[in-house]
Amino acid sequence: MMQTITIRVYDLHGRSRSQPWAKMNKAFTKDKDEDDDDQDASAPPLPSGLRNYITPVGFKRLKDEALHLLDKERPELVKVIHWAASNGDRSENADYIYGKRRLREIDRRIRFLTKRLDAAVVVDPATREPTDQVFFGATVTLSTGSGGQKYYSIVGIDEADVSRGRISWISPLAKALIKAREGDTVLVRTPAGDESLEIVGVEYKAID
Repeated sequence: MMQTITIRVYDLHGRSRSQPWAKMNKAFTKDKDEDDDDQDASAPPLPSGLRNYITPVGFKRLKDEALHLLDKERPELVKVIHWAASNGDRSENADYIYGKRRLREIDRRIRFLTKRLDAAVVVDPATREPTDQVFFGATVTLSTGSGGQKYYSIVGIDEADVSRGRISWISPLAKALIKAREGDTVLVRTPAGDESLEIVGVEYKAID
């Protein structure tokens, strides 16, 4: 039985539309009474009671990964497991044992991605009308006390990559910036101590 997962897609004017992204096999949706082991240890949990905002590019990356696992990696692995199972004693069959372990990992990841995509609220910063106030999707230019500049884009929790200037909207820095305006100075608590940062630019554009 196939089920369609429908995502509510919002632009930054508050308009929304339904967007079915993929048809997922119901076998990958665990019942409540099953052992729940779907959380990716490397990924932060969804904030309780809050929407899972994500940019279009971030949403596409999660969707592409889920479809790759479903359509390519999992079917190929199932073939390997069937082949390994035909080779004799499964208890000492390394190909079979590894294949089954990897299959559990893939199924767990598919369930995780399905939940993330199902909870996603896609927000496209490129559609926002110009404003000097910081919200989700903003690319912010900050001036440091030493006179240098830093650049950050505020993105979803599954898109954060500080090395590329992408910070999660629930991170301490993003929380300090959101709703502030160009020209404001915000105080950010860091392991090295408090840091004052002046907002010298706010831009809304497509984030790659």
